[in-house]
Amino acid sequence: QLQLVESGGDLVQPGGSLRLSCAASGGTLASYATGWFRQVPGKEREGILCTYPSGDVTLYADSVKGRFTLSRDNAENTEFLQMDNLKPEDTAVYFCAAGRLCGSIQLRGVNFWGQGTQVTVSS
Repeated sequence: QLQLVESGGDLVQPGGSLRLSCAASGGTLASYATGWFRQVPGKEREGILCTYPSGDVTLYADSVKGRFTLSRDNAENTEFLQMDNLKPEDTAVYFCAAGRLCGSIQLRGVNFWGQGTQVTVSS
């Protein structure tokens, strides 16, 4: 059973940067399509990017394109989400997930979720 653990969330000022991690155990990330989502209280969980199992193709939502970069370290079985030029509207709980395939930026057939990590962008 794949387990995902996110870390790296913090309070950061607008324009700042954070790097989130998603560490996998009990399975291999490269066997799955993976995605990152974020959720604000009272709103639906929003998919912001999806990565093919190969790890070499990532599709980004327009809201984060050019500011967020996904990378994967297969040796560490970990994904990293580099978030630059953060804006207050990026404030949310961020989740990584593993599933069946990417439907554009949306991960489809999600089987596994991490517990989430809080990102707050505020001055």
